[in-house]
Amino acid sequence: MGLFVWYFGTEGIYPEVPHHLILMGPRYRGLLDDIFKKKILADDFSLYLHRPTATDPSLAPPGCETFYVLSPVPNLDAAVDWTTMAETYRARIAAALEATVLPGLSERLKTSLMMTPLDFRDRLDSYRGAGFSLEPILFQSAWFRPNNRSEEVEGLYLVGAGTHPGAGLPGVLSTAKVLEHLIPHAPRAA
Repeated sequence: MGLFVWYFGTEGIYPEVPHHLILMGPRYRGLLDDIFKKKILADDFSLYLHRPTATDPSLAPPGCETFYVLSPVPNLDAAVDWTTMAETYRARIAAALEATVLPGLSERLKTSLMMTPLDFRDRLDSYRGAGFSLEPILFQSAWFRPNNRSEEVEGLYLVGAGTHPGAGLPGVLSTAKVLEHLIPHAPRAA
């Protein structure tokens, strides 16, 4: 699975928007099938909206807000040309947000940065532009992710979204915390 992430800042405050908000699209199972099986960019989407200034106003200038919105999309196995599609997709997401939880967004928008699966591949070295490392299926999630200590190569330790416990900032930070305890106790080479 890939991710389309749009970071943006606004002039004006949206006090009714919580720190975390999930906006479900009209088709849950159908959208997942489009992403994972058909590998197409669907006409609809589900979104995760993050408003960090809801709990820490110092993350934006006074009277302004910071946001990012995340949309699950197919990885780079899909025939999506993100070099031409990114702005169109961003505009569709902006229109949906403006029509629902961020009224007046188009007039208040002050800064904008997008990341597509191409950015995940080219800037972050993520295989096929995956946003969360391994595909989030049951036997590649949580406990089933690779161990933090390699089972094949002695002395090799793994950290990041592709290892246990998983993706997302809390998961990635947790992998670093695990290593903090594993490495001091690792056997030393002679």
